[in-house]
Amino acid sequence: MFDRIEHKILAFVGLVVTLGLTATAWFYVEQQEQAILVQNERSLGQLTSSVFQTLEAIMLTGNADLARQVDKNLKHVREIEDFHILRIDGTEAFQDNLTLRSVNKRLGDDEFELREESDGVRVMADSDPNLRRAVSERSPVIFYHDASTGERKLTYLYPMLNKTACHRCHGGERAVRGVVKLTMSLAGMQADVANTRRQSINVLLVVIGIVLVLTAYVLRRSVVSPLRQVTTAMERAAKGDLSQHVPVLGKDEVGQMAASFNRMIGQLLATYTGLEHEQDKLTTIILSAGEGIVVTDKNESVVLVNPAAEELLEKPMGRIVHDGFMGLVDDQVHIRRLLAAGEGGILLPALDYKGRLLALSATRILGASGELVGSVALIRDVTEEKRLENELKQLSQTDGLTGLFNRRFMDEAIASELSRADRYSTPLSISLFDVDHFKKFNDTHGHEQGDRVLKGIAGTTRRVMRNVDLCCRYGGEEFLIIMPNTDRKGALLAAERLREAVEITRVDDLPVTISVGTATYPGAEANTSDALVVAADRAMYAAKVGGRNQVRAVEELGS
Repeated sequence: MFDRIEHKILAFVGLVVTLGLTATAWFYVEQQEQAILVQNERSLGQLTSSVFQTLEAIMLTGNADLARQVDKNLKHVREIEDFHILRIDGTEAFQDNLTLRSVNKRLGDDEFELREESDGVRVMADSDPNLRRAVSERSPVIFYHDASTGERKLTYLYPMLNKTACHRCHGGERAVRGVVKLTMSLAGMQADVANTRRQSINVLLVVIGIVLVLTAYVLRRSVVSPLRQVTTAMERAAKGDLSQHVPVLGKDEVGQMAASFNRMIGQLLATYTGLEHEQDKLTTIILSAGEGIVVTDKNESVVLVNPAAEELLEKPMGRIVHDGFMGLVDDQVHIRRLLAAGEGGILLPALDYKGRLLALSATRILGASGELVGSVALIRDVTEEKRLENELKQLSQTDGLTGLFNRRFMDEAIASELSRADRYSTPLSISLFDVDHFKKFNDTHGHEQGDRVLKGIAGTTRRVMRNVDLCCRYGGEEFLIIMPNTDRKGALLAAERLREAVEITRVDDLPVTISVGTATYPGAEANTSDALVVAADRAMYAAKVGGRNQVRAVEELGS
């Protein structure tokens, strides 16, 4: 019932109004009751005082019979429920001859005629505190008490003082001659109070009802209805409908809330529209990208695959979704290593996948708080790129005319192999040779013929030497061969085999010979690559001096 603010506010207002009006009504009834009681006390006091004055006047005349008659008549007055003239000991006067005998005795004659004897009537106990208080204080006493029937009563005790005029008959020994007791029923007053309470309750219920109805009307019109419009619009906006607009019905807090909601919806709509445009652009970029893109959610379920990914992986989208992110290619370890590397990433070799070389990068997508949002993989076909890279590498390392390694590669290779030989204590040999009488070829047959001779010798060298040997063009008509793990004897044998192969080779029916010099580490007194080349050059020069078309080792030359 109290799940709506309208009911809560109405219940709170109703409770406050009910408590307030109830307190007001209770206070009013209590005041009315007190006023009635005070009025009754005042009326009873006035009546008692009047009765006392009447009795006192009659008794001063000495007419006791008339006093008794007044006492009897007052007992039948409708407003007075109980009336007694009491002696100070609580017994009723005028019911026996006790007082008459005392008066006649004091006067010394039978001035007052005695009545027939009757028993004395005790109205109040001699020890009654109210009676004792009236006698001792010599002032009226008012008290309330309940009858055996439960009826509320008001009693007035009025002490009769022993004045000087009374001393002739009663003497002056006592200050109080008796007490007038007058009792009034409060049944009428209680009925009036009960009626007042019923009227107050009826008025209270009517007022509360009117207040609640008016409060509900005002509350519904000025608070609940605008709030309901705002909440309904918010629910629709939460479901994606950002076209909501709430009327602003005032400048109060509810109106300010409606205006704020309208501004918020406007900003959200502008942001959402901008995001849609950006999403459309991003989708267009992803779908038209030449690289393959695969995206997953936080549960590693594939949610986006662009056409390039389908083409590169040679799988339809349904198959990619079925295989999952880890099954994009045939190497799950490769993907796991990429994901484990994080944003920094690591460089891994391209994958050989179905005849293509694919460069694959993958990373986790994290939210603002570091929580996992998903994963993304970028796939590129680098087959042509790698081919061009190899060609470029080959061009940078090989001689354009002969196809052998060039001088720059040779310098790096000698240094590297020399370091390896030193580290593993293995021998390293090089052979340096040039074409005999090459200048005559150029001068006699032209440079084109000279180039064909160089190409022919390069082809023979590649054919004769081992796969592990590095054949290089040193420069001009000079060539150098790096022979790893080869000692001096092996170097001489390989060089001789090459010399013989060249000697029997004909280039355009022209004979060609070479002069070869070898040097070996260790043993050639050469500890650097440059020194080793210089040593081989010395041996080659010795071969030329010795008549050409021969092999010489630097170790044979001595110092």
